[in-house]
Formats: sequence, structure tokens, C-alpha cells
Amino acid sequence: MSAETGQLYDAATNVVETSGLLGELGFSSDSLVQEIGVDDDVDDAFRDALEDLLDEPLVDEDDDEVVDAVLLWFREGDGDLTDALVDSLTTLDEGGVVWLLTPRSGRDGYVAPVEIQDAAPNAGLHVTSSAGVCAHWAAARLMPRK
Repeated sequence: MSAETGQLYDAATNVVETSGLLGELGFSSDSLVQEIGVDDDVDDAFRDALEDLLDEPLVDEDDDEVVDAVLLWFREGDGDLTDALVDSLTTLDEGGVVWLLTPRSGRDGYVAPVEIQDAAPNAGLHVTSSAGVCAHWAAARLMPRK
């Protein structure tokens, strides 16, 4: 654990330090980001670090403000992934991005990458990359198809 940032850094799991978090996610300090699927198991250190770097707090899932990006926390057992992805697009601005956060392999609620690859096109999205944002959650970047 880094004493300066409080964020874990482990090259094996591709977890970045918080100083590079906005760049890793493709956000700027003025990005408006909505968060969906928050529960007791989310990574609060990641959320706190992200809010500290943004000029605005994370937008609640019940808010209908148009946003630049969506963080979708999703676990096996949360329902249908395609439906969750479609719902995440409701407030997403044109050119926006959805970051799908799922528990890493071996953790409760793990979602296999093949499930993401199957659900994304059905929701009108495609997976473009991944990012290491926290130790226990994997992040996949999804963009709307043009």
C-alpha cells in the first residue's frame, strides 16, 4: 500500500495508484460520472479517490442528469447483465463511456469475461479495454456502437 495515496499498487493485478486514476479511466477533472449498483462490497477507497480527483461528486443512480461516464458495479446474481448495461445508457451523453466493474476471478459474484462479451453487443456496446482500478474489482471499458 502506498503511504502517499492509500491505493494498492500491484503490477500483477494491474492496480494503478490514484494519482493516475483519471487518466486510466479516460476522465478529466470536470467529468460528470454516475454510479450504478453500489452495495456494501464496493471498493470505497477507489470511490473516495475518484471523488477527490473529480470536481463533482459521483452522481447517484437515481439521478437523471446527463453524464460523461457511468460506473456500473455488477456481480453474478445481480440480474441480467444485458438489461443492466442498457439501463446504464439512460443518462449517458453521446460519446460517453460505461465502466463495468465486476469482482475479480475467485471472488464472490465473479462474472466471466465471456458473459461480458456476450451481453455488451446485445446492449449496443462493445468492450474496448480494461483498467486496473482496485484490488478486488476488474474494470472493462464499454463504448456505444456507432
